[in-house]
Amino acid sequence: MRRGSIPGGSGTVRPLRTYGDPVLRSAARAVTVEDRPLARLIEDMYATMYAARGVGLAACQVGLPLRIFVYDCPDDEDRRHRGHVLNPRLVSTGGVTVRGPEGCLSLPGLEYGTPRADEAVVEGEDLEGRPVRIEGTGFFARCLQHEYDHLDGGLFVDRLAGLRRARALRAARQFLD
Repeated sequence: MRRGSIPGGSGTVRPLRTYGDPVLRSAARAVTVEDRPLARLIEDMYATMYAARGVGLAACQVGLPLRIFVYDCPDDEDRRHRGHVLNPRLVSTGGVTVRGPEGCLSLPGLEYGTPRADEAVVEGEDLEGRPVRIEGTGFFARCLQHEYDHLDGGLFVDRLAGLRRARALRAARQFLD
């Protein structure tokens, strides 16, 4: 990305994969030197996320099983956090567990109270291979955990239990037709 450019401003909106697509349930592979350059993909991911009115997007959601996600997400104090991370590792979660509203661009229109840690730390690298450390609290911590789950083939509905889970899975069946 050019310095000073708006993320996604030069990107192409890609089709989103929805519930039932096998790429969403497969663990993504680490990004290697052979996968680079990735600036075009990152721009496309931002453009796709913005077009869908999301706050985060993992590469698997556009059909690529790579350990990459982008985000543009507020925290609970409404400070914006914008960036991308390659080969992320969720190195810690903490604070209290909070049940809050959560949805997913791969399950459009569905939202359920989902338990997540109120603090999260992700480490990985940027496009140039430099180390990055992202610390989030509140809604931003939820976003980081949500996108990280995608990289291991997880969806937010996997974190639900009981009747809430049954209702979510029943509603998700609409994407299988």
